[in-house]
Amino acid sequence: MKSKNIPVDIKSKTAKEAQIEIKELISSLENSEKSLQDSISKYNRMIHLNNHIQEKFRERFKEISNSKKNKKNL
Repeated sequence: MKSKNIPVDIKSKTAKEAQIEIKELISSLENSEKSLQDSISKYNRMIHLNNHIQEKFRERFKEISNSKKNKKNL
């Protein structure tokens, strides 16, 4: 899933905030009877949150890699 498909409200979250929301969604799914549609909606939101976290990690990895390359070139 490309980052352009991630909802704006999720894009504005930090990785930590996204992780917290995922934990809350999992807890909600595990601890209560929900309609199938509600469960699917929560699952899809978790997928978006997870993709957002992965994107944040990719961005940070690139920053670190570029920083190390710049230090070697000096």
